[in-house]
Amino acid sequence: MSSINSLIYVILAACLLPYVFAWIAKLSGGFTLKDNQQPREFMARTTGLAARANAVQLNSFESLPLFLTSVLLAEYLVVPTAITFNLSIAYLVLRLLYGCAYLANWATLRSILWLLSMACPVLLLLLTARI
Repeated sequence: MSSINSLIYVILAACLLPYVFAWIAKLSGGFTLKDNQQPREFMARTTGLAARANAVQLNSFESLPLFLTSVLLAEYLVVPTAITFNLSIAYLVLRLLYGCAYLANWATLRSILWLLSMACPVLLLLLTARI
């Protein structure tokens, strides 16, 4: 399962994950076609679940460059694909759990999951640097 093709699907899932939370934010915030004229202003006015889902979306986009860079460098510098794949899956699962904790407004768990999710690409970069 840890082939390069599987890794590509994990990258795709990680790139699409922020859009899932954007969709949740818009649905829970009562987004309408009229709001599409100024979607950022609409999201800035949201509260509760919609605002938290939007925060997850933004944070998910912020973490993507580190994740993508770590995976691409690991593959380029020939870190075993199984290691890259396992850390990538861990990142993706932890980001999903982070989003769920954020939506549920569980701040402490959310912070722990954020830290663990960010540790995955950092660890991958450190492993890559050792090669």
